[in-house]
Amino acid sequence: MPAARGRRRSLRERDFHRWLRTHLPAGRRGVLPIGDDAAALPVGQHRVVLLSSDALVEHEHFRRSTSGRRVGEAAAAFNLSDLAAKGGVPAALLIDLLVPAGTPASWARSVLRGAESLADRYGCHVVGGDTKPSRTRAVVGTAVGWASRDALPTRRGARPGDAVVTTGWVGHGGAYQTNIDRLLRVLPRVREGQLLARAAHSMTDTSDGIAEAARLIADGSRCRVVLVEEALPLHPRLRVPGTSRRRNIAAAFYGGDYELFATISSEKIPALVRELRREHCRLTVIGRVERGRGAWLERNGRPKPMPTLGWRHFESR
Repeated sequence: MPAARGRRRSLRERDFHRWLRTHLPAGRRGVLPIGDDAAALPVGQHRVVLLSSDALVEHEHFRRSTSGRRVGEAAAAFNLSDLAAKGGVPAALLIDLLVPAGTPASWARSVLRGAESLADRYGCHVVGGDTKPSRTRAVVGTAVGWASRDALPTRRGARPGDAVVTTGWVGHGGAYQTNIDRLLRVLPRVREGQLLARAAHSMTDTSDGIAEAARLIADGSRCRVVLVEEALPLHPRLRVPGTSRRRNIAAAFYGGDYELFATISSEKIPALVRELRREHCRLTVIGRVERGRGAWLERNGRPKPMPTLGWRHFESR
């Protein structure tokens, strides 16, 4: 049956981003398209200011029992991961606290201590924010950073012939999907992003899963991104004897990895592997970019459309 006239469509994040790109001037003229990992504002001829914002909401991202320090660390890490995906240098962090009346002051202070502790590890500090009453606890982080406009990898730059690479493991989020506190333990790939940005044609983080990252790059670049299943460096907790491959891949694509996903000319990869090894980070070639459209998963040499796996806001999992 056709939908009833006037029925309201529910919010879907990617559809909303497309609407924003059409209806907001920044969506048409911005240095980075709306919906990319961060926004970028030009400062002079060769530099940009990067801006990123991310929210954590109680019951959705953390429990009442989760320590404030862990929530603050995650609020900082999630935003710094977005800056890392554009090769950014962190400059400052803002934290907004939305909490019900009666929230212990010790919990709020712990959030700020956690955010400051993690930000300090990456050369920046919490410089302000806001506090408001709310029916449920929420922590909103906003990160500010710098990047070179001449080495700013968007989601639109992938080229046929590029290799697809990822940092670290695939499936951290899937390995700990039943352990919310462990999912919040993220170390953003800031230094690695700065190294990769010098060579990457496109880059994003894998906060919503590697399958979703492949789709975003394929759609943004209007090309075909093929991931090779056998090449994926699965998290050790997913490589359980007797577990089916399909179950492992579903967990690997769950989301919450916060690694970097990039497309790069093949000849540049050996030097990058050595550079990232010095940062104690593995870099793995996991696929290729071809002419065509869409994200694909190749298994035993046979590519098929990428399964619809990965984190989707506002959609049931």
